[in-house]
Amino acid sequence: MTDVSGFFIVAAVLAFILATHGIWAPRRLGVKISALITTALFLPLAYAATLTLLSKPKPVHLEWWLAQADEATVLGSSMREGDGIYLWLQMTELVEPRAYVLPWDQALAQELQEALRQAEENGSAVQMRLPFEPSLDNRDPKFYALPQPALPPKERLDEGPQMFTGPGREA
Repeated sequence: MTDVSGFFIVAAVLAFILATHGIWAPRRLGVKISALITTALFLPLAYAATLTLLSKPKPVHLEWWLAQADEATVLGSSMREGDGIYLWLQMTELVEPRAYVLPWDQALAQELQEALRQAEENGSAVQMRLPFEPSLDNRDPKFYALPQPALPPKERLDEGPQMFTGPGREA
């Protein structure tokens, strides 16, 4: 079950409880019918609203579940000047990546561009420090490129030292 299904089931149960109270309350018939109609309209509207939100990036200041994350890998980014910095982040705590939007900041956008350029040169990825920290202090760079991956270790021959003999020479 996805998070949306779970949240919708909780909302449906709460709406059902409210409708039940409305029906059994000592009120006129019109009030009871309006409680049923309101519940019947609320359920599809709530489901449609949660499904619509799935495709939209979440503002970083609204992230409370992963607010203490130390780092995230930037899988993709898009910048819209004056609007925001859109990021596709992979958290170490989660299996699936998530979309977020940072408020627009020229210096932060330049820092991200530089980290993306360095990562492309190194053949590595871009990391983001403290992705949900509300402060925009410039203590450390928020975005940085990971160092170039190490080359695979060379195979070691256990036959002892090898002597090089030039072409045409016998050992």
